[in-house]
Amino acid sequence: MISPEFLLTSLVVVLVPGTGVVYTVSTGLAQGRRAALFAALGCTLGIVTVLGLAALMHASALAFQALKFAGVLYLLYIAWATWRDSSAFAVDGSLARTPASGLVLKAFLLNILNPKLTIFFLAFLPQFVDAQSARPMLQLLALAGVFMAMTFAVFAVYGALAHALRARVIGSARVQAWLRRGFAATFAGLGLRLATSDR
Repeated sequence: MISPEFLLTSLVVVLVPGTGVVYTVSTGLAQGRRAALFAALGCTLGIVTVLGLAALMHASALAFQALKFAGVLYLLYIAWATWRDSSAFAVDGSLARTPASGLVLKAFLLNILNPKLTIFFLAFLPQFVDAQSARPMLQLLALAGVFMAMTFAVFAVYGALAHALRARVIGSARVQAWLRRGFAATFAGLGLRLATSDR
């Protein structure tokens, strides 16, 4: 069930930078702490749907490939949009802020369009379910709930740190340009890695 081993393993998994972390940090740098919290919320909510998709992805190679293709296209779109938006990391207040619903939806889609994340949950969470339990599904849901809470907390910290460094890190146009290109390249790299991945 919810053992120290599960908590430690989950923490390591959540701490490792992935698509969600990159998005949350870039949002924190570009739009501040509040926006980063909405990004973290969207990534966390995506886990709910990911858990629901896990069995389908495991059973159907076609569904896996279809979701993977959609995920690759979405990551490449995010990379392209980030590259084009020259005002993305401006600190002068001229940037039009993305509404909270848009931030949540964007982060949500980043998670549900990643079939590798879905397969990971299918393999990861059941390891910590007691085989003798009369209600294994309740245990699975409890584990998922703890993992989601941990994800939100860690991502919120990443976003807060990005916000704290915001003015210092992106105080110049040159740094802004490098950040924009760096995040765009990171999203593109994540998309290409997903494109070349197998189950």
